[in-house]
Amino acid sequence: MSQKNIFFLIMGLLILGTVATILLNKGSSTVSTKYDAFAQCLASKDMTMYGAVWCSHCKAEKDKFEGAFKYVPYVECTENPDLCIAKGIEGYPTWIDGEGKKYVGEQGLEKLSEISGCVLPTN
Repeated sequence: MSQKNIFFLIMGLLILGTVATILLNKGSSTVSTKYDAFAQCLASKDMTMYGAVWCSHCKAEKDKFEGAFKYVPYVECTENPDLCIAKGIEGYPTWIDGEGKKYVGEQGLEKLSEISGCVLPTN
């Protein structure tokens, strides 16, 4: 292999690595969304969602946060069955506020705002 071919091979690998790094970081946690402050407020009010990985309603609720759900306290009941039984979780999703009050089913962002007092962004 000539030096010219080795040079182009190395350059191609560097370019491929750079593109792969950019694509992998595109969905990283450093990207902020308009719901970050709202989700962080829910966390500060001890609003916790209890759900299951197979639950379509849980997925729908999480998706409403457009990536900010990472800030919301979440308990995966398939991984923590004893905790969910102790909390009296009977359906998914179930939200429990800081005072222990339960809200069963999809609440939506507007209802969570109403329950928690956290401001929901308007735009």
